Amino acid sequence: MGGMTQPEVLILQHAAWEKPGRIQTELEEINLPIQTLNIAKKKKPDMPDFDEVAGVVVMGGPMSATDYDNYPGLKAEGKLVRAAISVGKPVLGVCLGHQIIATALGAKLKTNGDPEIGVLPIKRVERHDYFAMWSKELDVLQWHTDCVTLPDGATLLARSGAAKVQAFRFGSALGMQFHLEVTPQLLEEWLEEPLMVKQLKAAGGSKSQLREQYAACNPQLQPLAEQVFSGFAARCSTYAKTIMR
Repeated sequence: MGGMTQPEVLILQHAAWEKPGRIQTELEEINLPIQTLNIAKKKKPDMPDFDEVAGVVVMGGPMSATDYDNYPGLKAEGKLVRAAISVGKPVLGVCLGHQIIATALGAKLKTNGDPEIGVLPIKRVERHDYFAMWSKELDVLQWHTDCVTLPDGATLLARSGAAKVQAFRFGSALGMQFHLEVTPQLLEEWLEEPLMVKQLKAAGGSKSQLREQYAACNPQLQPLAEQVFSGFAARCSTYAKTIMR
């Protein structure tokens, strides 16, 4: 069955401006086919054949990860994530996607006392196995009001003062609360989106301040992002070859 069509990486997007950015760049770099869907509002979404999916990317978005009443498709995303992990398909979640993976694995979702919006520090956990190039502390772009507990059996990779789980691994899945995927061009799209600007101002930030902070940390973040996302793309490529056999 898998030999009939070329395996593809499924990208689940939840908002027009929450694009895969650097993730897509690394997937395209090794010529992996991509399908992007937004199924958040669909009770019975039309999904690609599971056996022909080489990897799953779950992007960010403004909704709650467990708001199934308004976004019933999020439940389908959680089921897909669990199924993918159970057979070793690579899964990557960013922000909301990180929370969807975590809650699908039994973690609790909660609202931060203070939103983390802007360029803010995270701390790498000592015994990590993924972020080989990272310093102990790193400034990253964050944009969230919710956070999650660590799923049972998961490995904690990074934390911050407001969110105890900033990154984790569980089997074939990697969740990151922060936004390594955002390029300077994508940040400008975010800053044209009224909802994002409203959240930024409510958190005490401004467009000009965020541009400055991001410009200062981006030269360090870009190689780290390339390392993380090229590693994910390589795992998807390896999995695709097992499908084609």
